[in-house]
This record gives sequence, structure tokens and C-alpha cells, in this order.
Amino acid sequence: MINPILSQNTSMMNTSLGTLILIIFCSITAFAQQYEKIPAEQLLEKLKPAPGKIRAVVDTDTYNEIDDQFAVVYALLAPEKIQLEAIYAAPYLNSRSTSPLDGMEKSYEEILRLLDKLGMDGPEAILKGSEAFLTSYEEPLKSAAALDLIKRAKSSEEPLYVLTLGAPTNVASAILMDPSIIHHIVVVWLGGKGLNWPVATEFNLMQDLKASKVLFDSGVPLIQLPTEPVTSHLLTSIPEVEAYLKGQGPIGDYLVEIFKDYHQGDPFAWSKVIWDISAIAYVINPGWFQTEIRHSPILTDQMTYSFDHRRHFYRVATHLNRDRIFGDLYKRIQNHVKN
Repeated sequence: MINPILSQNTSMMNTSLGTLILIIFCSITAFAQQYEKIPAEQLLEKLKPAPGKIRAVVDTDTYNEIDDQFAVVYALLAPEKIQLEAIYAAPYLNSRSTSPLDGMEKSYEEILRLLDKLGMDGPEAILKGSEAFLTSYEEPLKSAAALDLIKRAKSSEEPLYVLTLGAPTNVASAILMDPSIIHHIVVVWLGGKGLNWPVATEFNLMQDLKASKVLFDSGVPLIQLPTEPVTSHLLTSIPEVEAYLKGQGPIGDYLVEIFKDYHQGDPFAWSKVIWDISAIAYVINPGWFQTEIRHSPILTDQMTYSFDHRRHFYRVATHLNRDRIFGDLYKRIQNHVKN
């Protein structure tokens, strides 16, 4: 005989558990449901490696450390593959800034400094981005960068590649202001850790967690280049940088200088990862990468990944060819000086 009290308690527990699961599921999916959905076939098509030359903008927290400088130079020196239309300064906050605004301003100044060292005018637009990080999905941060991104995204039938090297605040704000742009852009983002990592914690992702969630939730065609265990292989050293860049014009000497100045103490056997060049390298030659099509993960408030195989597709890198990428970058800088 079934105990009626036990049966009643079990029923109540099942009801409560079902309600809890429903609440959790709704809290996870409610925000994502606000976006227009790209049909799976179209999304998969947009996630394929781009043939030929692409339209692109670079969104960069350039002065955050020293890897963005290498990446911006790389993008500027690949005109046969990248039609670079704009560079946006992104906010950041660490020991090299006093606030997100200060970080963005320093990044803007560093972009101009790089162009001067290259002796180039650069793309038609070099714009300042957000002065803070997102605090609400209902209040995107308007900036010259975000507004320009919306305008450029909708100006052509060709997709606009958004090469995102820092906290994705500018990109997420543009999507929140005009969700329809997800049909016109492809985001290549250096951020987060690999899906098999116990945590997603990484500087770009952590700086603006809400903006990072927008990338994963909005359904925008997204190509994620994780730090560990993928772009963390993009290590180089003082002897290598000096061997290939020292004496290679003002830009080569500048990159050597900031690389050497970054490390304090004995540089014996020291190497530095220059992860941000991965976003540029991916659009120059996707063959240097191994990637997978997966369902976009759910980024939790605890900065871990959760998974729901009903979600939209995205592409994530799992491996890269470190030597091919650095070799291409060094050769482009050397050729720029010769020409």
C-alpha cells in the first residue's frame, strides 16, 4: 500500500521541481527569444570560410597589453584579403587604465600611433567606442563605433566581418540597438576558453559579461577563437621578435620595443602569447585552423558554459598552426618596409 502522505509529498516535490526547471529554462532563453532567428541553413552558410576578399572592421582594446598592436598591424597589411573599413577603440580596465573610458581613449591613441609608425592613413573611419561596460540589455551604450557598425552592416549585401579583439561591448551594443544587423555581419571573436574547459573565464569575456552573453545568445554568426587551449599556442619570444622585426622600419622597432618592455625581470626562456593575431589570421587563411560547428553554449553568471542542443549553431576553433601564422605576420611587416 502506498503511503498517501508520501505520495502527496512526492507529487508536490515533482511539481516544485518542474516549476523550478521551467523558471530556469525561461530565464536562460527569454533574452535570446528577443532576437530574429536566422534559419539554420543560412546560418551555416554564413559560418563557412569566406572565399576571396572580405569587408571588415576591427574592434580593439589596443592599449590593453601588446597583442592588439600586432593584430591591428596584421589587418592593415593584408589588403589582398581584408578590405578594412574601420577600426573601433574598445573599453578595458586593468593596470594600464584607470577606467573603461580611459582604456578606450588610450586604445584610440594607440591606433593612431600604429598608423603613424606604419606611415599609413588607415581605413576611412577610426572611431571611439563605449565609455563603460554594459549594465543592462535594455540600455545599449551608444558610441560612434556602435552607430558606425550598424550603418556599415546595412550598407551592402556582402557580409561585414567584425574582427573583435577585446570585450565585445561595442559589438553587443550595436546588436542591441538594431538586432537586424545579425543578418548582415559575421563576428570573429578572440574570447573565452574552449568548451571543454571547466570555466570560461578570460579577460575579454570577463570584462563585459553581458556583452559576451549577447554574442552567444543573439544568434549572430559567431566564430569563437578561445584562449586556452587554442590561441594560447601563439607564443613568441624576445629573440624571435628581434630576429624578424628589429630594423624593419619604425613599426618593426616599435613592436620589438613594446614586447621587450612588457616583461619585467629576467627574460631567460620567457615567451609571451600574442593571441589577438588569431582573429586576423583566421580570415586571411582559415586553413591554418581546425574548427567545429557546435550549438552555441549558454554563458552562465558563474562564467561557465552550459549546453542546450536546441540552440543555434556557431563555429569554434579547436587548434591552429602557430608557425604559419607568425611566419605570415613577420613576412608582411618585412615586405611593407621593403616597399
